[in-house]
Amino acid sequence: MLNTVKSISETLKKHREVKIVSHIDADGIAAGSIASVCLKREGIEHNVDFIKQLDEHVIDKLRNENPELVWFTDLGSGMIDRLDGLNTVITDHHKIQNTQKANNHLNPHLFGKNGAVDISGSGLTYLVAKNMNRKNIDLSALAVIGAVGDMQDSEHGKLIGTNREILQDGKNSGVLDYNIDIRFFGRETRSVFKLLQYANDPIIPGLTGREENCIKFLQDLGINMKDEERWRKWIDLSRDEKRKIVSEIVFTLLSKVFGHKNAKRVIGEVYILSKETPGTELHDAKEFATLLNSCGRYDKTEIGYNVCLGDRGEYLQRARTLLQGHRRTLVDALQFVNDAGITKRKYVQYFHAGDNINEKVVGIVAGMMIPYADKMPLIAFANSEDGVKVSARTDRSLVEKGLDLSVVMNHAAKKVGGIGGGHNVAAGATIPKNTEEKFLEEVERIVKEQIG
Repeated sequence: MLNTVKSISETLKKHREVKIVSHIDADGIAAGSIASVCLKREGIEHNVDFIKQLDEHVIDKLRNENPELVWFTDLGSGMIDRLDGLNTVITDHHKIQNTQKANNHLNPHLFGKNGAVDISGSGLTYLVAKNMNRKNIDLSALAVIGAVGDMQDSEHGKLIGTNREILQDGKNSGVLDYNIDIRFFGRETRSVFKLLQYANDPIIPGLTGREENCIKFLQDLGINMKDEERWRKWIDLSRDEKRKIVSEIVFTLLSKVFGHKNAKRVIGEVYILSKETPGTELHDAKEFATLLNSCGRYDKTEIGYNVCLGDRGEYLQRARTLLQGHRRTLVDALQFVNDAGITKRKYVQYFHAGDNINEKVVGIVAGMMIPYADKMPLIAFANSEDGVKVSARTDRSLVEKGLDLSVVMNHAAKKVGGIGGGHNVAAGATIPKNTEEKFLEEVERIVKEQIG
């Protein structure tokens, strides 16, 4: 893998102008930002485009522009056979669906690594940046944000593989730190009862989704929820208060037969951006990633990009406004799914949001529904300008049995004239309108083959 890293960095240094094309999610925005910063430090002219999907339309547009070199970050691997006529380098971690070789293609799956957990798109881009100039190790913070944004710490409760080496770079350079703490989202910014109310990895029986129960739970433990008039956040609690809460949550999970595996997920590594202000969205990698996602999902990638580049004024305030709207959108979307219901088939379950859920957040909604859904792959549909957006999510226990959603989405989408791909645990596709039933039939056929 190192040889490919070196080859890409040497190729980039030979060019005076580079076009960066990246994905719109947190990992993609972080990757595009890393690429931009490292090129700027080398004095290489460049511009950045963030796209939701690399398709024929985007490729044709690039061919017409005829850039000197295109650097694809967090995408590109799935379209290698269609990039003829473009001079490219690729740093992408998504599963490769074809066997066609390409020069300057950095993908962990080509080197026996797992792109779902070992390293992200921003991590691969960071490796190139670091090889170009050792001083770029400060960009390791963005790589960790990207990895966490892609939930690469979820399976093991910590970052592993090459992500671990990147994390150590960040610690050594003073931009990152990590410790063991509760893994629920909102440690820095949510009041404690809200942190418990919205806990979903794992869900807490009797508490998740129930504000009054969360308040009573804390009162029964003798936890003061306010410091004078200010709601206390998780980071405001003493070690003893945290221990009491975690112990009771673990006891609840075990007593409700949620299993030792789920109980272990409550605690794990959390990643801190050492140079950011405590108590803000930027101090915790998971919250920073959500801030970036809220920018990308609403066509405001330039806002997240500028925050990654260091803006802590206008762009940060605009990002926070988007984050507030993003949270409201997710609440409404979850309510829609709860009201409309999930349809169960023999091998999969699905819901069709139509125009009721933004196609750019339907994947997030599907992921949030997994803990509540039956142990079957969940397929989510939403209308889009290009047809129908499909997001697929599953429980990791099914992946361990052989399920690979990237293969499912790729093959089923092709069957109906669409395109798809992703990771084993989370994948997506875009298909023509009115092909959903045929698509689901093909999905079920492949899922049956994979896990019976």
